[in-house]
Amino acid sequence: MTGVPYGTFFRGLNLAWPGRLWGGYVVSRRTLHAYRPLSLKRRAWLTLAAVVLGGGGLVTYAVASPSADAGAAGRVKRPVKVYDLALKGSTADRRELPRTDTEQFSMLGVSWTGATKRLHGTVQVRTRSRETGEWSAWQDLEVNVDPLDDPGPGVRGSSEPIWVGPSDGVQVQVVRKNGTTSSLPKGLEVNLVDPGVVTAAETKSAADADPAAFVAEETPGATTAAPTDTAATTDSPTPSDGTTATPTDGQTTTSPAPTESTPVATPTASGSASPSASASASPSATKPSAPPSTVPEPPIVSRAGWGADESMSPDPSEYNADVKAVFVHHTDGTNDYSCADSASIVRGIYAYHTQVNGWNDIGYNFLVDKCGTIFEGRKGGVDLPVLGAHTYGWNRESTGVAVLGEYTSTSASKAALTAVARVAAWKLGQYGADPAGTVQLTAGASQTNYFGTSFTAGSKYTFNRISGHRDGYNTQCPGNSLYAQLPTIRTWASGPVQGLKVTSVDGAGLSGSTYYTKGAVTVHWSATTPASLISKFELLVDGKTVATTSGTATSAGTTLALGSHTVAVRAVHQSGKTATSTGLNVVAETTAPTFSTTPKLSLRSGTVNTTAVPVTLGWKATDDKALRYVKLLAPTTATFGPTTTSSSRTAKSGTATTWSMRAYDYAGNYRTSSPSYTPVILQETAATKSGSWTTRSSTSYLGGKSYSSGSKGASLTWTFTGRSAAWVVSRASSSGQAYVYVDGTRVTTVDLKSSSTLYRQAIWTKTWSSSAKHTIKIVVVGTSGRPTITTDGLVYIK
Repeated sequence: MTGVPYGTFFRGLNLAWPGRLWGGYVVSRRTLHAYRPLSLKRRAWLTLAAVVLGGGGLVTYAVASPSADAGAAGRVKRPVKVYDLALKGSTADRRELPRTDTEQFSMLGVSWTGATKRLHGTVQVRTRSRETGEWSAWQDLEVNVDPLDDPGPGVRGSSEPIWVGPSDGVQVQVVRKNGTTSSLPKGLEVNLVDPGVVTAAETKSAADADPAAFVAEETPGATTAAPTDTAATTDSPTPSDGTTATPTDGQTTTSPAPTESTPVATPTASGSASPSASASASPSATKPSAPPSTVPEPPIVSRAGWGADESMSPDPSEYNADVKAVFVHHTDGTNDYSCADSASIVRGIYAYHTQVNGWNDIGYNFLVDKCGTIFEGRKGGVDLPVLGAHTYGWNRESTGVAVLGEYTSTSASKAALTAVARVAAWKLGQYGADPAGTVQLTAGASQTNYFGTSFTAGSKYTFNRISGHRDGYNTQCPGNSLYAQLPTIRTWASGPVQGLKVTSVDGAGLSGSTYYTKGAVTVHWSATTPASLISKFELLVDGKTVATTSGTATSAGTTLALGSHTVAVRAVHQSGKTATSTGLNVVAETTAPTFSTTPKLSLRSGTVNTTAVPVTLGWKATDDKALRYVKLLAPTTATFGPTTTSSSRTAKSGTATTWSMRAYDYAGNYRTSSPSYTPVILQETAATKSGSWTTRSSTSYLGGKSYSSGSKGASLTWTFTGRSAAWVVSRASSSGQAYVYVDGTRVTTVDLKSSSTLYRQAIWTKTWSSSAKHTIKIVVVGTSGRPTITTDGLVYIK
């Protein structure tokens, strides 16, 4: 390596640098490229944080910024960057990074030296939004991450990374769990990932910066000195360890050459670089053929589609013999991401797995966002049994699908569940496996899962074909809520279609449990299984298919022959399994209802005037199957139920009015009847008088006048041709009684007494079945003390 003399490079500066002082040169793992001659980069200052001795012995943090870069603003693409910041602390129980300005990043995690080391404690982070400048609340990192099957010397232990969105500041604290005796692992650092920009649509760019920021230990009076707390260093290589340091942004660096004793790294089942050893059959480096699946392949965004930098994973892919199971994961972090950022999140996870963990590729075979987009994960071919690094001890017989987000208390979206079900069904379908079934898997490691079940390497254990990460390893992943949704994923992936039911039938009316139609119907249905998992729907009539639609359709139409039928819908799942809805009774018929009693008008009691004579409209409609309702179409509108046979209305006197009614059955057949009637007012002057009658005048009387008599036996007689009649009178507390004769026969005695004075009252009515000539005669009774009656006349309907 061509180093930079310590005194020469930092002449004039008093800095404490979190790298190692090695033979007069500053060496910091993953930051060696920062010390190239400055002429190679268009910047005036290195981007770093330094501890400066301020006035009064106080320690302050100085952050240098990139110099102006004329091309940065117009640059559309930006490479992926990973920045490593050492965590410091004065005790074995705590490490921290104070609030620190950084270059832009959107994902972060915490890592440490030693792939097999566990961090028994709590890691919390908070970040500053690049857009708003506001600091987020503290977030916990998931540190209970699977170890690798065969970790190599360059692999680090780490937390799960979390997506925080574009940020430019970070604060971290790591505290050992109470009651534990294990100290925090060495080499703790926070790893910031900028997923970069790979599409022209993403226009935001940032300076092409090197490691963003470092914070030295907060010791008053500190000057230039290397850190002495080995647990807080970045574990840079020393001349004697024979390893090669690799920067995380993909740039080549000069470093100590490996000695003859340096081991040759080979890919392993875990995706790390070390010799392979396992209790189960080793995967093959030979690329197998892709078997056809029993279900269609879902749309998948390729690695090129989400912007994978293939130089980060130069090792060849390895393959399993088949895929026996699918393990479902969540990636942890926020659920508030925009689906437009999903590709960036995948790039960030890829960079984190390869550049922070030291793996040879992203661990998951597939990733799914909350909008249902499926991303290709580990390279090697989505249709091949690619060996992943997702579920410790079970990678050699499975594939891993991770849902972007955290689903401990929040359920995954229907779109995400659908996508997981589709990719799981497709992969298992390549090997004839039922997604709803179980399978025996051979343990690749001895361990205990989240539920306390112990596994012994080399032994077989029963798993659901679609299992959660926690089923195979002691982790909360994929979260309580998503884990509870796995039965739904299995059911959707396996089939048959769930929740299939007919919701409505257009062109038919339902009476009881039977639909009636004239012939043409449109059947609507719904199902709880997502449409993308359904191959087609079939409309069945008497068990035979009469119409076929796509799996996204929700209706189909047909025309039924006259008679009774059974109509149902059959759904064909993408697996070929079928489900049929409950059959519906449907009768096709074209017989219209009838009016067994045509609409008729009759007079009723009430107040009479020339524009509103109180009448009753009566009818009776029937149907050979099922009468639905009867509508009044004219002279006004109204709708009546099938059992209603009359309605109180008013009619204009002296005018012929058509009363049009239409009866409908449930099939939609109908019949109309439209008779015409004319109410006629016969004034008192039209009657034949007998006895003494006096004329009275008032605007309250019909026509302004009336007859009044208190003479016993005085009478008035009207003759008319009609089917209904009503006697119209005035009433008061002093009004007397009268006899009523119909066609020469006395039929009743009417008492006109009323506590309040009323005019134009139809007090007595008579209706016949048909129109005929009739006489109505009223005779004064001569009631003691109140003999007088006053009459306005007679109303009849012709």
